[in-house]
Order: sequence, then structure tokens, then C-alpha cells
Amino acid sequence: MPVLDMSQTPLREVNAALQEAAKAQANESFTIENPRGAHAMAVGLDGPLSVTVRGNTGYYCAGMNKLATVHVEGSAGPGVAENMMSGEVIIDGDASQYAGATGHGGLLNIKGNASSRCGISMKGIDIVVHGSIGHMSAFMAQKGNLVVLGDAGDALGDSLYEARLFVRGTVKSLGADCVEKEMRPEHLAILKDLLERAGADAKPEEFKRYGSARKLYNFNIDHADEY
Repeated sequence: MPVLDMSQTPLREVNAALQEAAKAQANESFTIENPRGAHAMAVGLDGPLSVTVRGNTGYYCAGMNKLATVHVEGSAGPGVAENMMSGEVIIDGDASQYAGATGHGGLLNIKGNASSRCGISMKGIDIVVHGSIGHMSAFMAQKGNLVVLGDAGDALGDSLYEARLFVRGTVKSLGADCVEKEMRPEHLAILKDLLERAGADAKPEEFKRYGSARKLYNFNIDHADEY
């Protein structure tokens, strides 16, 4: 297992080594030592690769990830797994704001809490947060699933499209056009699968589902105050 020590190797060289291995479809496993909160680490990986980061990372860690598995043994700064396409990103600690923003696919598994705007404009990604999430999470979320084992802050799902939101704890407030919805058998099945994949200790029946009321898809003068 190759070890990249960032106390000796610059970030640019670390990312170049990872991207080259991913491009070669080598299916290798890398360990990054002494990350020291570096920004944009393990970004743009486009192949079956396993990367373990032993420490905290800065902003945009594992951005644009495709096929790779990136495991951060610490916390992550803003924009972790931004625009993720596939693969898996695991954060053992907490994630800062807009985790998983614009993600198209894959699984973002946050073992701690996530800050504000988690899943903003998500487009197919699955996000599981074992703790709680901050305000304006899933803002304009278009597709995918956001699972929260803890609580959700203000304005959850504001201007939501067709993403599914599952929250086990309390929701401080719902955003414009976001409503609680019936939990049908197909939703319980989706939730069960995500909880198992994320290694989450929870039962699907403990959650409530939230989604779009579909009143803001097209402008309507009767709903002008909600825009």
C-alpha cells in the first residue's frame, strides 16, 4: 500500500499520483499521512481507487469523485465530495458547510454532523449523516436521498425538487415548498438499503420523509410570497 506523506510531498504531487493511479485503473490502495487540513485533496479521481486520509482535510476534499473510495479519518472542510459522480466518500468526523453540493451519484457517508447547506442542489447523490445537519440543507435539491439520523436546522428542503429527505430527529423548520410526506413501502426499502450501506444503527420506521409540494415548479401569483 503506497503511503504519501504530506509533510514531505506537496499537495500537487499527491493529487497527481492519485489521479495517475486512478486513470490506470490500477485499483490500488493509498494512505495519506499528515494531511494537515490541506485543501482540494484527492480531487478528480476517475477510477477504482481506495484512499485513506489519516487526519483532517480542508475544503473540497474528494471533489468530482468518480468510482474511487475516499475515507477521511477525521473531519472535512467545506464542500467535501462536491460534484461527486460515483464511488464513496466516508468522513469519520464532522463535515463543514455544503457537503455533497451538486453531487450526481455515489454515497457520502458522514459519521458526525454536517453544517449548513448539506446537499445543496444535489442531483442524484446519496448522503447519510449519522449526526445532525445545519440550516438550508437540501436547498434546491433535485434528485437523490438525504438521510439524517439526528436533527435538521432551519429551512430544510427550501425550493426542493424531487430529492427525498429522511430525518429521524426533529426539524426546526421546513423551507418553502417542502412538506412532510407519507412513508410508503418503497421508501422504507430505499432507506433500509442506505442505512445498511452506511453502517448506521437505526431502523427505517424511526424516520419521517419530506419532499416537494410541487407548488413552485412554475410561477403562480397565488404563491408569490413563497418565492
